[in-house]
Amino acid sequence: MTGWENPSATRRRQILRATRTVAVLGASPDPARPSNLVATYLLASTDYDVYLVNPNATEILGRPVHETLADLPVVPDLVDVFRRREDLDGVLDEVLAFRRASFPAGTSDGSAGTFWTQFGLFDEAVAARAEAAGLETVMDRCLKVEHARFHSGPHVAGFDTGVISPRRRTR
Repeated sequence: MTGWENPSATRRRQILRATRTVAVLGASPDPARPSNLVATYLLASTDYDVYLVNPNATEILGRPVHETLADLPVVPDLVDVFRRREDLDGVLDEVLAFRRASFPAGTSDGSAGTFWTQFGLFDEAVAARAEAAGLETVMDRCLKVEHARFHSGPHVAGFDTGVISPRRRTR
């Protein structure tokens, strides 16, 4: 399969503005892991209700961790995936099963829901299957980077080190 593309920057911005709840699937208690950094950013710099999912942890960043998506008290607007590429098919199955159980045939919360995968996670077949099932799909994009990009740049929990800047240095 060829030709699947991420939504435009304008559409990604709309997705992030419409999002109210985020599940970080594969959240890590290790502060050096990208999922921990993204969760830290989301909790400190957004108004999102953030739910952490990891079967091997009970608490991350002082917050309770859910073993599976099915254990969440809400159906998140956006599922941010931090898993291996080879796990994406199964992760999508889990997301779809959770949404089907939460919204039986003929019911809906009015939102499509978003299946979002982090840097390095891109699979055209999974993306096409997610979209065919009615999910907005964004792949190989960092939720933290995209949020900061559309909401005035990196914040306190970001990484604005000043090393890379659009401004020219004065000599």
